[in-house]
Amino acid sequence: MPKLKPSKLKVLVTDKIDPAGLEPLKTHPDIELRYEIAPQPEALKKALVGVGVWLVRSETKITADWIAKALDLRLIGRAGVGVDNIDLAAATRRGIAVINAPAANTLAAAEHALALMLALARHIPTADASTQAGRWERARFMGVELFGKTLGIVGLGRIGREVAKRAQSFGMKLVGFDPFITDSQAREMGVEPMPLLDLLAAADFLTLHVPGGDKTNGMISAAALAKSKKGIRIINCARGELIDDAALTDALKSGRVAGAALDVFHAEPLAADSPLRAAPNLILTPHLGASTSEAQGRVATELANAVVDFHEKGIAPNALNMPGFDAATLAALGEWLPLAEAMGRFLAQTLEGGVSEFACSFEGEYKGSERRPLVVSALKGFLTPILGAGVSWISAPAVAADRGIKIGESSDSRCSEGVRRMLTLTAATDKGPVSISGAVLAPGEPRILKLGGLRIDVRPQGKMIVIANSDAPGVIGRVGGLLGKAGVNIADMRVGRRSAHGEAVMVLNVDEDVPASVRAELSRLEGIRRVHWVEL
Repeated sequence: MPKLKPSKLKVLVTDKIDPAGLEPLKTHPDIELRYEIAPQPEALKKALVGVGVWLVRSETKITADWIAKALDLRLIGRAGVGVDNIDLAAATRRGIAVINAPAANTLAAAEHALALMLALARHIPTADASTQAGRWERARFMGVELFGKTLGIVGLGRIGREVAKRAQSFGMKLVGFDPFITDSQAREMGVEPMPLLDLLAAADFLTLHVPGGDKTNGMISAAALAKSKKGIRIINCARGELIDDAALTDALKSGRVAGAALDVFHAEPLAADSPLRAAPNLILTPHLGASTSEAQGRVATELANAVVDFHEKGIAPNALNMPGFDAATLAALGEWLPLAEAMGRFLAQTLEGGVSEFACSFEGEYKGSERRPLVVSALKGFLTPILGAGVSWISAPAVAADRGIKIGESSDSRCSEGVRRMLTLTAATDKGPVSISGAVLAPGEPRILKLGGLRIDVRPQGKMIVIANSDAPGVIGRVGGLLGKAGVNIADMRVGRRSAHGEAVMVLNVDEDVPASVRAELSRLEGIRRVHWVEL
C-alpha cells in the first residue's frame, strides 16, 4: 500500500499580523494558514480544531482554558516581545512551546523614543493643536534644543543602545544605568555609567528601556523624582509599571518635571478617568513603539521563519518556556536544576557592579550532559531579577551575549567540601568577583554552602536579608534589635565567618518584606559593610 501523506500543519492567526511577513507560511506546501481575526468564543473553539500553531499579537488572550481546548496545539507564537496575554505555565504543562519575536521591534521602539523626545523639546503636539484651532502662539511654545543636553538612559539593552547611537548624533551627553553592563562596556557605547539616583540628578532628558518586574516596577517613584534634576523631561516606551503615575502627575503639576511622554501604561487602553489625561505638559501615545510598517513586517517574517523551522526541524527558536535538553538528563538532575536557578537569582541580587563574566564551576562527579543544563539554569536565574521573567532557558545565553557577558565553565572530579558534588557560580564585576556555592545534600535538602568563600548553610527559599559584616561583639544584637523595632520577624538566621573578629556574613530569613528605609538603617549600623535584599 502507498504511504499516506502526512496532514498539513495547521496554523491559526487570530490577530492582525502583517500578511506579507507570513508569506513563507502561505506558500509552504506542508502548511495550511488560516485567519480568524478577533473571533467570538464559539467560532474560536471551532477554529482551534486540529490547529498545531497559534499566532497572536496582544489582543487575543490565550488562557489555560483555551489551551486545554486546543488538543493538537504544539506551538504558540507572539508577534512582538511581551507574552503577558499567554498563560506560559499552562502551555508548559501541555508541552507547548511559546515563542516571540524579540529583536524585530528594536529600531521602531528606539525611533519612537527619539520622536517623543523631540516632541517634548519643541511642544509639537500642543503647538499643532493650537495652530489647527486658528491661533498663532509662537511665544507660548518656546522650546529647548537637544544639543548639549544630558540624556539619561535606563537600560542599555538592544533598544537602549540604539537610542544612544541616535542621541549622539544630536550632540547629547549620555549617561546610563544598567546593572548588567560593566563600566567599560558602557563607555565603549559612549555612555558614562552611574547609579540611578545620580543619573536622575544629572539628566535633562530621561528615557526608560528596562523590562517590568519586581526590581523595576515603580522605579520612577515620588522619592526618585524628588532626587531628579528640576525640569527633567521623561520618556517611557518600555513598561507602564516603571513609573508611579500619581507621583509623575504631581511632579508635572509642580514643575519638578518639565514634561513627559508616555507610550505605555499600567493598564491598556488608558482609562478615560486616568489622572494622566489631565496632567500638564504630557504627551500620550497609544503604545505605538512597534507600530511601523517595517517593524510589523519584520515581526511577522521572524515569526513565520520560526514556525517553518519548528515544522521542518523540530526546534523552537526564542522559546520562552522549553529547555531543549534531553528529558532523561533533566529528570536525572532533579533538584539540582531549581537549585542552580535559585543560586543564580541569589547571586544577581547581591551584585554591586556591572558584570563582565559569569562562570560555573563543577566539583565532583557530573556527567558532561548534565553540566550544560545547569549552566543555562543558573544563567537564567542570574539574569531574571534584572531583566524580568521573559528570560528563558533558550534565550538566556543569547541575552547574556547581547549584554557582553562572557560565560565560563570549569570542572574538577574532586570535591573539597565534604559533599559528593558542588556547584559554584562566580560573577566578575567592576567591584571584584562575587560567588555562591551550593549542593543538594539529600532529597529535599538543597543548600547554599558558601557565600564569597565563607562557609554557611542556607536553604534557598523565601525572603532574605544578606549582610556582610565584621565579626565583632554586638553586631548580631544590633541587627536583631533594629528589625524587631521595625516589626520584622526573623524566621531563621545563619552566619559564617573566615576567622574570629574578621570578615563575616549573615543570612536572615524573614517573614515580612523589609522596606528600603529599614535596610538603609541596617547598613548604617556599626560593623555592617553591605546589606542586600534577596527574594527567591
